[in-house]
Amino acid sequence: MLDLDVSTLALIGGVLVLLGVATAVVQMIKRRTDTSVDPAILETFRLRVKAWWILVAVLAAAFLFGRWATVALFGLISFWALREFITLTPTRPGDHRALFWVFFLVTPAHYLFVGLDWYWLYSILIPVYAFLFIPARIAMSGDPKRFLERTAKIEVGLLISVYSLSYAPALLNLDLGPGKGFSSNASLLFFFIVMVQLSDVLQYAWAQLPTRHVIVPTINPTKTWEGLLGGTGSVTLLGAALWWATPFPYWLAAGMSLMVALLGFAGSLTMSAIKRDRGVKDYGTLVEGHGGVLDRIDSICFAAPVFFHFTRYYLVLSGHMPPIG
Repeated sequence: MLDLDVSTLALIGGVLVLLGVATAVVQMIKRRTDTSVDPAILETFRLRVKAWWILVAVLAAAFLFGRWATVALFGLISFWALREFITLTPTRPGDHRALFWVFFLVTPAHYLFVGLDWYWLYSILIPVYAFLFIPARIAMSGDPKRFLERTAKIEVGLLISVYSLSYAPALLNLDLGPGKGFSSNASLLFFFIVMVQLSDVLQYAWAQLPTRHVIVPTINPTKTWEGLLGGTGSVTLLGAALWWATPFPYWLAAGMSLMVALLGFAGSLTMSAIKRDRGVKDYGTLVEGHGGVLDRIDSICFAAPVFFHFTRYYLVLSGHMPPIG
């Protein structure tokens, strides 16, 4: 079992306190009969708080058991998310052997390399070797029908659900400077997850304003300009206030939070477009009120690789890491 440092414990503790307050407020409002709050909005908020409790509890437990446990947790999440993605889009018998290798060789190997901190390999395994192997293996099946569509679907699912998400636990591998160990990296990872999830919640909250200007009604009618601007601005300020949980100065913590919020929005919108194309509301039914795992991590998937690399660039420029590692 691992001892977490003060900044990590403070960040986790602060989130738990906020969740406790939010849970209490929801229960109080539900008991009142004279409230003017829309029951549908209140129920959505309650389910989001419940999902947060699960996320924080699981992630904190993984932290306690160390880096490998955290990497394994994200590996399992990736496996399940990829399963949801592939299940949503029909496959043909000619795809099944390629999918076997994707699920039971490429995905575990990729997370093994993340755990071993082989950046030189996990950064290219999927976008180079797997992306060349998949179309070749499907072609060997002898089924040319919708070949390009089938290949692209598998590769997009692998890119988003596995490759992109894996850059979240890869934050644990970064060298944050002298005297910084796993606990400091855990604090950075938790900061990233909190910023992404807060962005989703705050964008939803700001979107409830009476003046609503939906950004792309045909893709997601709940995404508004008010929600995007209000939620992004709020997360930027919160990121600056929580700079102490990161290796960044306050102004860069704010900028990274802004970037995470915008990328999270892009991820949510993109995954909504895929669902609309398939004519479904959610990717799965695992999480009550929120569909599947992929519905909960779509924002994280888009934000993780960019946050990782911008952090890495900063650490290289500040002299904490070599240019190639």
